[in-house]
Parts: sequence; C-alpha cells; structure tokens
Amino acid sequence: MLPNPSDIESLAKLLNGSSKITLLCGAGCAGAHDEVIQLAERLKAPIVHALRGKEYIEYDNPYDVGMTGFLGFTSGYFAMESCDTLLMLGTDFPYRQFLPHHARVAQIDIRPEALGNRTPIEIGLLGDLKETIKTLLPKLTVHDDRKHLDDALESYKTARRDLDALADENEKSTIIHPQFVTRVVSEVAADDAIFTCDVGTPTAWAARYLKMNGKRRLLGSFNHGSMANAMLQAIGAQSAFPKRQVVSLSGDGGYTMMMGDFITLIQSKLPVKVIVLNNGTLGFVEIEMKAAGFPDTGCDLKNPDFAATARAMGVKGIRVERPQDLRSAITEAFNHDGPALVDVVSARQEMIMPPKATLAEATHFSMFMLKAVLDGRAKQLIDLAKVNITR
Repeated sequence: MLPNPSDIESLAKLLNGSSKITLLCGAGCAGAHDEVIQLAERLKAPIVHALRGKEYIEYDNPYDVGMTGFLGFTSGYFAMESCDTLLMLGTDFPYRQFLPHHARVAQIDIRPEALGNRTPIEIGLLGDLKETIKTLLPKLTVHDDRKHLDDALESYKTARRDLDALADENEKSTIIHPQFVTRVVSEVAADDAIFTCDVGTPTAWAARYLKMNGKRRLLGSFNHGSMANAMLQAIGAQSAFPKRQVVSLSGDGGYTMMMGDFITLIQSKLPVKVIVLNNGTLGFVEIEMKAAGFPDTGCDLKNPDFAATARAMGVKGIRVERPQDLRSAITEAFNHDGPALVDVVSARQEMIMPPKATLAEATHFSMFMLKAVLDGRAKQLIDLAKVNITR
C-alpha cells in the first residue's frame, strides 16, 4: 500500500528543504533495513531507534546513533533534540518528553492510528514503509552537509564508549555487574539466537548490550510492560523454533513469579537457557522509588539457590558468584544439549541512568539519600557508591 502521490511529494519537499534531519525508527522498519539506510545516506541523517526497532535497524548501520527513551543513550536523545526535522518511521514511540520540542515532524506508518498519536505532525503518510521509501528516494536531493550527522556520530561514539566501559571485565573485581553479564551472553550466544528479556532491569541491559545482526531476535513485553514474561516467551519461542538457541534473560523477581512453569522445560524437552540476574530485589521498582525521593519498600527478595532448585528438577544448574567464573559458566550452559539455568549473583544497586536527567529527578534522588540516612540506611548509600563508582 502506497500513500497518495501528493503526500509523497509534500514529504520530499519538506525533507529537501531541511538541513538537520534525524530518523526515528521502530518495529515497523522490519524488512526495510536497506531502504532506511539508503534514506539516511541521501539525507545525511543520523538514525535513532526505539526499543522495538533495535533488532531491525541497529546492525550494519553506519548512521546508528543509539536508542532513545528511558532506557536509551544520551546520543539518541541529542540527535533528536538538535534536529530541525524529525522523520518517524514505523514507530509509535510513546515517550513525549524525549521527542524534540522545536522540530518539524513527519511520519510514515502502515497503521493510521499511529499517525500523530504521540506528537503533532506536519505530514503523515499512510503506507507500507519499504515501498514508500522506495518511491520517495528518487524525489530527494542528495544532502552534502554532514555536520548534523557527524556531530551525532561523535556523540554516539562517546556514549557507546562510556556504556561499554561499564561492561568491561575487571579481573580484580568481586562484583558481577549486569552489564558484563549481558555482554558475555551476547558474545557467547548463537548468531541466530532468540533472546527474551524480563520487564525491568533485564530489558535495560538487553537494550544496551545485546548485539543484533539481522538474524537474532529480541522479544519482551515492550508494549504492556508486564512482569515475568521472559521465560514464558522463551518456552513459546523454543516450541516454535526447536532448532534455534533460545535464551531467557530473567530477573529474579520475574523468574520467581513463574518458577512453577520452569518444569515445562523438562516436561516438553525444551533446551531453553535461562540466565537469572539474582540481585535480591525488584530492581527497577527500587530505582523508581529512589528516583521519586522515597526509600525503597517491599522490594527485597529472599531468594533460594536457583541453580540448586534447577538441579532438583532435573535441569542443569550453575551458580556464579565471581565475575571470573561467568564466561565459562555461560559457555557450559549454552553448550549443554538440554535446558540449563545460570544463577548469577549480581550487583543489587546498579543504576540505569536515563539519557537526560532533570533537575526534579536530581532533587528527588537527593531527598531519597537524606531519608535513607535518617532511616538508618546509610550503608545502602555506601553500597550504591561501591557498585556504581568504584568499579
């Protein structure tokens, strides 16, 4: 389905008259990777992706400047905030506070309800994304000015370097950081692996550290944000694709909610690999409470030895308490013929910094720290510093 020719002409006129264009890409870019890259080349436009667009647009992309949204990168945020025209491609990106405030906005989507749903748009094209871009490309003049693109790429280089530094392997460390866990999973997993991630911190680490390549898939509860989805999605994915490697990136809160379903892996002979980030808390909820200025309440989890419970059910279980043992444990689990669970005792107070922190958020977090001291929980602040500063 193609938009009206007059709408395509109007979009071409808008883009040809713009000097700093940014593309925001979502799941609607599935199957249109090459066309989006050609569009970015023609316009000299940085490409920002929403979470659901990661698996379709991030790989083999010289114009990639990262993700935006609450789990995104500073580079993705600034590439959108500094543009004069934003072109939204196949996305119903919901976080209005991360959309540019002064840019002209155009949108292409196959779903009429998505057009202008999140922000006022100047032009909305209803049509198949791939075919629409193919029709649009010949009408566009080649942009020669790369300053906006190069600035965005340089910002991304810095943001990516800082993020990768948090996932480095420190031979002297006694703390297992979840960034390192997700990086190792990505490096060891099969080229066509299917990853599922629980809502909460596992989604943040998956968004930032899993490498996509056009063959891998990333599944989660990205629209509804429902807890405990990862293992159940992994069961479904493994049932549908019995020959592919399926990896569940589970939080300890999500996994314990659905522990009864773990036995399905044995009953149905499903070789799912479950990585449990065992940090002893409902991590994302705890972070949200602190960011709102409240000492966390009701987040503590009294976890068993998950590897021992797996072995009790006849599943290979490995417990990791030292970062030096992580890579060998994950490799062993992934090479195992049947289902396997790796219980990773990871840092509790790992912060997930948003791409842009507001003064209100800083004020609220300062209020949390004051309340924590008055509540006799100063040790929690020391642990917070140890995990996030003294790496």
